[in-house]
Amino acid sequence: MTRVQVEPPPAEVSRLTGLEPALGHGFANPGLLVDALTHPSLAGVSRSVAVGGDARGPGQAYERLEFLGDRVLGLVVAEWLLERFPGEREGSLAKRHAGLVRREALAAVADAINLGHHLRLSPGEQGSGGRANRTILADACEAVIGALYLDGGLDVARRFVRRAWEAQIDAAQRPPQDCKTALQEWAQGHGKPLPAYEIVRRTGPAHEPEFEVAVRVEGYPPTHGTGRSRRLAETIAARDLLRQLGYPVE
Repeated sequence: MTRVQVEPPPAEVSRLTGLEPALGHGFANPGLLVDALTHPSLAGVSRSVAVGGDARGPGQAYERLEFLGDRVLGLVVAEWLLERFPGEREGSLAKRHAGLVRREALAAVADAINLGHHLRLSPGEQGSGGRANRTILADACEAVIGALYLDGGLDVARRFVRRAWEAQIDAAQRPPQDCKTALQEWAQGHGKPLPAYEIVRRTGPAHEPEFEVAVRVEGYPPTHGTGRSRRLAETIAARDLLRQLGYPVE
């Protein structure tokens, strides 16, 4: 069955484009911004059950724009790092890049531009705190970058990223420490097998899972980490084990 797409009413489009000053761009196609702010949970929600003017029909969820925005952000940040740190080697640049495009960095930018206020959420997602959810904020931020790219081109997306990420790139005097890599190097340096990671528990719905992971290094008790992705949980577990080992981590 073909699903009929219901366009948001003009009043809602106007409310959502109130985000444009923070983005530094006026959309020629405001529907792109509407799509970038539409959470997947909204698909299939009818106008009759929408609440608070936030859910106004199925629309196009942000997942496709998120996919594009992730690539655009990665390119812009990589280009910027080559310009900003001309003397650094590839390994250090890669660590900086990973720190700037990770979920926490995206969510921090989303907070700075008050992105959560503009999200289009289903009643259930709104009721469960979706506007403050770090994963949703990060995903929507990537989608907004994708929308900026499609509407205005790479220069528009680049201007937003460089302005929004300036404080984060300025704060990194040295490349961020990758805890998983540091733990692996510690184990190898002490003649031990590589750290072993194991998923202890996975909870939450399929679109918003939470992972608990344990990491073990031979001869030491395991530590646990919890996060919205397996990698994040592994990183937290590795960080805590490094601290137990007396390794300096932030």
